[in-house]
Amino acid sequence: MGRRWGKTVLGGAISLATAANGGSVAWIVPTYKNGRALWRFAENVVAPLRKAKLATVNKAERTIEFVGGGVFGIHSADNEDSVRGESFDLVILDEAARISETAWTDAIQPTLADLDGDAILISTPRGRNWFWQEYQRGISDGVYQKSWTAPSSANPNKRIQNAAQRAKEHANELTYRQEWLGEFVDAEGLIFRRVQDAVFGEMLDAPEKGKQYSASVDVAASVDFTVVTVWDDAAKKAVYIDRFNRVDFPVLEDRLAAVYKRWNLHSMIIESNSIGQPVIDHLGARGLHIIPFTTTSASKQKIIQGLQAGFENGEIGIPDYPILIGELLSFEGKRNASGTFAYSAPSGMHDDTVMSLAIGWDSLNSAGVILWMD
Repeated sequence: MGRRWGKTVLGGAISLATAANGGSVAWIVPTYKNGRALWRFAENVVAPLRKAKLATVNKAERTIEFVGGGVFGIHSADNEDSVRGESFDLVILDEAARISETAWTDAIQPTLADLDGDAILISTPRGRNWFWQEYQRGISDGVYQKSWTAPSSANPNKRIQNAAQRAKEHANELTYRQEWLGEFVDAEGLIFRRVQDAVFGEMLDAPEKGKQYSASVDVAASVDFTVVTVWDDAAKKAVYIDRFNRVDFPVLEDRLAAVYKRWNLHSMIIESNSIGQPVIDHLGARGLHIIPFTTTSASKQKIIQGLQAGFENGEIGIPDYPILIGELLSFEGKRNASGTFAYSAPSGMHDDTVMSLAIGWDSLNSAGVILWMD
């Protein structure tokens, strides 16, 4: 969220309501001083309850206890040991992007285990750190974890809206996008740049008359996702993406065949590694023109670097699909001792849409048979 959007007020209202109904709530800020504004807000809100002896305020400890047994407390992440051993129904991380990842994973998350508690992470972005990764998980999951974003101008307060407009006129672009639009704009270390420049709009629902289409598929088992990317060959744009997991082989194959028929594809390139080869064989037996692609360290480096060039040169088009955009912006590369690169998603995240895109882009830009062997 952008600055002055109202994150603290929203989080404060949720946390105090939870505590007032008997819950144990921890509001965690980066440093002790960061909690001052929230504490003043909390004191003012519970003042009538305190007067009616329905709540007890401890200023020294920054805690509020309610007669129903609920507790609200403000904790500092620079003293993460203060929450170790505690159990909470709700934890709110304020300015989460400025709290260390180890404080979140090692000290804070375990406090939710006993009560099967919830966590709300609110923050203005700060590059592509762990908070960015959690944001992307929320976009990708949407069931157990969800993500939202909004600019400062979404605050109904006219003064805040005017301040956001003035900031647009005076702040540099990166500062404005991060602090006021709430965007993740860290360009350092990005594998894929100019991603947003490649976005042409919404995905197509059906093929357009007179266009020729092909598809590229990253087939996955278990918790990973199978991703089908449909391409407008002439325009070199990915116009449709289907992403799914946890389906049996017959269902997976039928789904790929349905995409092939619906888009009247002239070919479909499928990664042959692992479970991909049986899928290729079965679809080929059904009369579909299937081209295998073998992923090795060498071929992966080639297609990823080719995709990099596509974005850098402004040659590729992609739909406004948040999962794809998120995976592209979080994709990582590390140089090996031999001088080659190893590419992957950050730990705990996915890169299936990136791989499907890279395989297809390589297919569009390669002559002859598209089969890479190590």
